[in-house]
Amino acid sequence: MSLKLTVDIDKYSGFCFGVVEAINKAEKELEDGLELYCLGDIVHNDEEIKRLEKKGIKIISKKDLAEIKDSTVLFRAHGEPPEVYELARKNNNIIVDASCPIIKKLQQRVKRSYDNSENILIYGKPNHPEVVALNGQIENNGIIISNVDNIDLENIPEEITLYSQTTQSLDGFYRLVDILKKEGKKVKVKDTICRRVSNRRKQLEKFCSDYDKVMFVAGKNSSNGKVLYEVCAKVNPHTYFISNAGEVNPGWFEPNNTVGVSGATSTPKWLMEEVKSTLEQL
Repeated sequence: MSLKLTVDIDKYSGFCFGVVEAINKAEKELEDGLELYCLGDIVHNDEEIKRLEKKGIKIISKKDLAEIKDSTVLFRAHGEPPEVYELARKNNNIIVDASCPIIKKLQQRVKRSYDNSENILIYGKPNHPEVVALNGQIENNGIIISNVDNIDLENIPEEITLYSQTTQSLDGFYRLVDILKKEGKKVKVKDTICRRVSNRRKQLEKFCSDYDKVMFVAGKNSSNGKVLYEVCAKVNPHTYFISNAGEVNPGWFEPNNTVGVSGATSTPKWLMEEVKSTLEQL
């Protein structure tokens, strides 16, 4: 018996501008028949990586990069620190730079602050590729804070310039500002959070509240996906995290349910379309 589900895809979900540009650049190189290496996952979504690997892209690590010569290497949207550019050029590689323009601009701003002898504080995840690239612009001398509730205030200088990883929480960022100011620190605030990402929260809360069930589609290693899934789950407890259409469980639904399908900034539209199609066939 058909469940007759009504299924809609969140129009605000899917790839952000930076990821779209990176994938477009990769596909152009692959269409020209060139061998293309990508340093790290081009996007934190296994299904999209599998699709691009079928087209010929080869995902490599920084250790691999040291051995690759006379080839074409794509740097993903997150950006890379200066020493990685130097290594690629030293080995006579052609660099396809797909760094997000927003992140490129942020790197330049942080470098200018550092060159101006400012103490740099970065609100972000220390091992995230964007933060690694950002800190690399300033000789890895930035202080990284990932947990607002656990700050070593004694080791933070009295005067600081505060930047943020572009995908961090706005609420968390301004909580950090308040904590630092209450401690008497002189803070030069540089709000560098991408509004394309931060605005998704309110949009997502509204979207999730309109449906009986929500399928949140994202890669297991997408930090943005984990954060946005939690936003969904708070609003609608009948939210399920899946990575592909094969993970849909018919037991989650009742006949005539309305179902919303959403995803992270690293989730391709084609993948959400596959989930929608699977749900409509239940």
